[in-house]
Amino acid sequence: MSKHEEYEARTEELIAPVTERMGFELVDVEYIKEGGTWYLRAYIDKEGGITVNDCEAVAKEMNVLLDREDFIGESYIFEVSSPGLGRPLKKEKDFARSIGREVEIRTYRAIGQSKEFYGVLSAYDENTVTIEQENGGNMTFQKSDIALIRLAFQWE
Repeated sequence: MSKHEEYEARTEELIAPVTERMGFELVDVEYIKEGGTWYLRAYIDKEGGITVNDCEAVAKEMNVLLDREDFIGESYIFEVSSPGLGRPLKKEKDFARSIGREVEIRTYRAIGQSKEFYGVLSAYDENTVTIEQENGGNMTFQKSDIALIRLAFQWE
């Protein structure tokens, strides 16, 4: 397990009881470097959406826990955010909740001269994701070939 995966896992252990007690779903935790700065981000959600006050309440409690546990060696910024409209599907519960909804898939390498695919999520398992495309055909992808899968957002 890499250092950043360890940080993410430990943060999940700490934040899960906080978000559960507050009635929020912990969607994801990521530890990434952007523009020379490390960020530890927690994404939370709830029915009806997350507010700035919700994020602030979780951040306030988590800052105390992160300071006490002090398991990250380098300097970083901790943020709590909503996963947004085009939330990525990462966990089994994300896929289960998204069956029947339109998704966008981006692959690492081109498949038939394309790296972007849209369709309705019709099936998934441990290794694959299947979408039904507009033309009625199904496409199945290996999860290892998928760079990003998220709910598709369409402006109307």
